[in-house]
Amino acid sequence: MASPELTSTRSPRVVAARRLAKRAFRAGERRFLAEGPQAVREAVALPGTPIEVYATAESAERYPDIVEAARAAGVPVLQASTEVVAAVSQTVTPQGMVALCRFVDVPLASLADGPAPDLVAVLAHVRDPGNAGTVLRAADAAGAEAVVLTDASVDLYNPKTVRASVGSLFHLPVVVGAHIEDTVAQLRAAGLRILAADGAGEADLDAELDAGGLDGPTAWIFGNEAWGLPEEVRALADAVVRVPIHGRAESLNLATAAAVCLYASARAQRGSSGCRTLRAG
Repeated sequence: MASPELTSTRSPRVVAARRLAKRAFRAGERRFLAEGPQAVREAVALPGTPIEVYATAESAERYPDIVEAARAAGVPVLQASTEVVAAVSQTVTPQGMVALCRFVDVPLASLADGPAPDLVAVLAHVRDPGNAGTVLRAADAAGAEAVVLTDASVDLYNPKTVRASVGSLFHLPVVVGAHIEDTVAQLRAAGLRILAADGAGEADLDAELDAGGLDGPTAWIFGNEAWGLPEEVRALADAVVRVPIHGRAESLNLATAAAVCLYASARAQRGSSGCRTLRAG
């Protein structure tokens, strides 16, 4: 790359990017920043998402595949000084590459388009951005077809959420701001069984798995890190399920419990062959 195109942290382009650290500006402009080479790589792979990429000379040399993919997709790659990349980053040690992206969320109604999903993660009252991003990543890894963040949950585009998802928010449909009642109604109408994960649940995850309760299409509801799910949300579920604690740990954190539940469903749905059972119709 030639000499840096962005060197001043006071340039209008950099100032505009820095403002996206605040939710109000992100919402107003429907733009956010994805930091780090992995997030930028996944953003570039989703057509129409990245607007431009800022990269230091060192990061561009280290990740030429990302630079080439961005340019092939018609996305400008601007060489930026280390100071500029640090100014728009929200991490203590920036990785030298940031993408300015358009919002990627989809409306709740879009989940009714095409075949109904087999596995969905619903985040209700999840306030910690790191946990939200980690659950999204776990849902992606487990093969979920969608994630829903209700109106009582953290902002999907919070920089910590984006980082914790490690690019997974670009892999599957994510709904934001939906009412939990509307979400449950739509998923149930699509044929999904609604399970709420809660440490005080009456049902046991192992027992559900052994009894075939996880074989069919399932939506898991995950609640707040500190106080779990409100009673009114638990009441919406077909069953409230706890992850069994076989050792002496007091509990599991939200992201770990979500990964266990989602993988239990993924395993049950795929059966002994490792392949997901096809739904009739």
